[in-house]
Amino acid sequence: MIKTKIFKRTISSVMVAAAMVLSMGASAADFNLRATANSNENDEDYDGLVVFKDYVESHSNGRIAVDLFIGTQLCANGTECLQALEDGSVDVYISTSGGAANMYPYVQVLDLPYLLTDDRVAEAVLEGNFTREMRKAILADSGDKVRLMTIGNTGGWRNFANTKRTVKTPTDLKGLKIRTVVADLPQELVKAMGASPTPIPWPELFTSFQTGIVEGSKNGITDIMGMKFPEAGLKYVTLDGHAYMSALWYMNNDSFKKMPEDMRKVIVDGFSALQQATFASPKRKSIQAYADFKANGGEIYVPTPEQKMMFQKSAEPVYTWFKGNVKDGQKWFDLLKSETAKVQSSLEVSYKSDLN
Repeated sequence: MIKTKIFKRTISSVMVAAAMVLSMGASAADFNLRATANSNENDEDYDGLVVFKDYVESHSNGRIAVDLFIGTQLCANGTECLQALEDGSVDVYISTSGGAANMYPYVQVLDLPYLLTDDRVAEAVLEGNFTREMRKAILADSGDKVRLMTIGNTGGWRNFANTKRTVKTPTDLKGLKIRTVVADLPQELVKAMGASPTPIPWPELFTSFQTGIVEGSKNGITDIMGMKFPEAGLKYVTLDGHAYMSALWYMNNDSFKKMPEDMRKVIVDGFSALQQATFASPKRKSIQAYADFKANGGEIYVPTPEQKMMFQKSAEPVYTWFKGNVKDGQKWFDLLKSETAKVQSSLEVSYKSDLN
């Protein structure tokens, strides 16, 4: 009997000690971050978050822990998630410019067509002072709660795609019902091209193609193939590259500022690693996506330089709309144009050296 009591006390002590070890392990991190993306594990956003989590946790030596919530577990859309970011129930979140436009209308400058010309230009611009200026604006407009950390990519470039015909010039878009998000700027672009903007929620787009509610969209090839749109009748893609698919990554500013400077540096460097991962991911994934699109009977058309100029000319009313309808629109338009020009000038100097 005595041996039994001793054995029970020993087991109890072991269990208590184990519980203490587990408890210590669970609370080992000084800072715990909840990061969410309204996407899935096949998306560039997820790729970025995995890189961010690994970098931050390893380089902080475990002092920072990052929990990933992919999908709509914590919040369902841009407005809801940005509000959750403000109140601190979410620490890290990613949105498109369209997803944040109703709260920060000037972020739509990133959707202005044909201003960012290629990957090298876009990536250099988004790594520089343009993003820092936008960070200041979002901090001010959120009452110092939402901190823009970096701007990456979420799907490559937006191109016009449709179910009806090959589009070589803006004239070929005339009359087509093109799916857009609810934000104003994409709708203004579609109207400028002579087509009819039709706001449709993303989950409903497949059936909308099937039923003819919409006949086209403005998407990157990875999204087109990820959603199996060719099976719904989407057959024609025109590589006009009218918009770089920017991804704005935010952090709750209180969560960021309460960290000591060495940990804040880890976070900043972690977002830089995330940015590079999202720059690279669509480039790799698009190779197979384009091959699969063509294998499914899809047609890809590359506009000539003259035809590309026709698209750009048709889009000019969108610049006028942005500057006249968005607060400080002229400022943001000029800033993006000037930062782009600086990058292009720098690249020209590099080419002179690299090509000779």
